[in-house]
Amino acid sequence: MSKVLVIIPTYNEKENIQAIIEAVLSQDHNYHVLVVDDGSPDGTAAIVKGLQTTTYKEELHLLEREGKLGLGTAYTAGFRYGLEQGYDILMEMDADFSHNPKDLPRLVAALAQPETGMAVGSRYVKGGGFRNWDKYRLMLSYGASIYTRIITGMPVKDPTAGFVAYKRETLEKMDLDKIQFIGYAFQIEMKYYCHKLGYKIQEVPITFIDRELGVSKMNMSIVQEGILGVLKMRMRQYS
Repeated sequence: MSKVLVIIPTYNEKENIQAIIEAVLSQDHNYHVLVVDDGSPDGTAAIVKGLQTTTYKEELHLLEREGKLGLGTAYTAGFRYGLEQGYDILMEMDADFSHNPKDLPRLVAALAQPETGMAVGSRYVKGGGFRNWDKYRLMLSYGASIYTRIITGMPVKDPTAGFVAYKRETLEKMDLDKIQFIGYAFQIEMKYYCHKLGYKIQEVPITFIDRELGVSKMNMSIVQEGILGVLKMRMRQYS
């Protein structure tokens, strides 16, 4: 049975963190959670430490960082931790329940094919979709996906998706020091890197649900990074 690490980056997620940890760990006894907290002033890390002491002494891990260092660096720190600790599958997941913990086993199962290096929870394949998103965000997301596919040539319908599972060997073949982007473009860059290494990217339909608690971290600078970043990564050598 594969040993799975679910990496959850956080900044001011006190409303969600305990519930998401409990929901993830209830899916399978082989799942562990790593919270990478960027110095949340609301006490997110303190809640995690409390759960480590009282309930999840083996399954729950925490990396604390000073200040907001970016989504991409949070995940790469989590990847390095997971590889050092011997996990077979490493996963990316939001803390706010926009990604449904019940979909985790389906992403893990999608990695079973030998040629598959990454599984993506996809909003744009048959059976996928959104809930509680306004038209502007839908248009922005869909437009970004089309733009990315045209520029990069990746056969991935949801290249900006942030609900992702990796085989250990995929991350081991990546030079994580090559990852340049820390925001919106990070998700695209990781998929592009995987694609350039010759791995198949398997898309699994999910319904993306807008957060009910806490504040969204999306802003225009993140969107701008994505637009310009796709052009930059197309010209770089990853393989």
